[in-house]
Amino acid sequence: MKTLDAKLARIRAGDYTSKSFIIADAKDGDMGFGRTAPGPGRDGRALKTKAEYLAAMTEMTQSGLVDIMLTSVSTAEALTDAKLFAKSPVTPAVRLNDTTDIWSQRGAAYKATPSHPFRTARLTAAAPVSDLGLYSVTFSNDTARDLATLEAYGAFRDDLAATKIRHFLEVFNPAFDIKLQDATLGQYANDCIVRTLAGLGRSEQPLFLKLQYNGAAAMEELASYDPTRLVVGILGGAKGTTRDTFELAAQAEKHGARVALFGRKINLAESPLDLVQTMRHVIERDLTAAEGVKAYHDCLAKKKLTPALALAADSVITDPVLKA
Repeated sequence: MKTLDAKLARIRAGDYTSKSFIIADAKDGDMGFGRTAPGPGRDGRALKTKAEYLAAMTEMTQSGLVDIMLTSVSTAEALTDAKLFAKSPVTPAVRLNDTTDIWSQRGAAYKATPSHPFRTARLTAAAPVSDLGLYSVTFSNDTARDLATLEAYGAFRDDLAATKIRHFLEVFNPAFDIKLQDATLGQYANDCIVRTLAGLGRSEQPLFLKLQYNGAAAMEELASYDPTRLVVGILGGAKGTTRDTFELAAQAEKHGARVALFGRKINLAESPLDLVQTMRHVIERDLTAAEGVKAYHDCLAKKKLTPALALAADSVITDPVLKA
């Protein structure tokens, strides 16, 4: 059994402990950022290559530190051809839609307008390489746009029913002011999620959720609603400091999250494997978030890797929602 399925079974049975926390390495950035997805290169090169991107995924998967490796369909094909997941406890997953608000090409301004539904990936291409896919939505408090989003999600579920692919649902915060009345963005997102899923039968329900951390109160409100059926996960967002990474994982888990799906926070780390290993120690409460930063820097020193930030600067919480 894959570790994802074993951990989800424990969570749904009400037997969750911090050792059952699920971590995904989100390496699907090529469907949003394009050429810059692999990250900055070395030895004077501006950007890493696709081969280096695949090597990083291979190394992380073989380490067994994560439960899910999320990629684009084309990347999943390459990793499947290499038989990476054949005997691995790690579950491959693929991004099955790419709404316009994830389009992040250099110079683009797509995030300034409401999200439009769109799917590049075809289920016929995804099915041979993965039985788990990500579908994302963004609610904008705009009747026409949100109706189109929900209709597209319904059509996706209809198509999915003809396959053996399971899905998890990502819910983004809109990137601009959506003129809410007497509610926080976290409250609005929670209501959108519960309202959307209420009409879905068990066979249609997502395995778990992936959403932005909107603070302790919003996380507790959603995670406590139906904890054995509605499994809540968080997305990582921008890289931030190492303290931001560990603090986000620790705070979210404390307040009910059971999954973390981190992309840039892992990919842009000086030593991704050491970062994830230390993050597990923080989630399992062997270390505090602050102690985790020190432990991570000790790992970098032993490997003679230069940290992007000095320890003091890397120990600072910079994300406002984590300071609250």
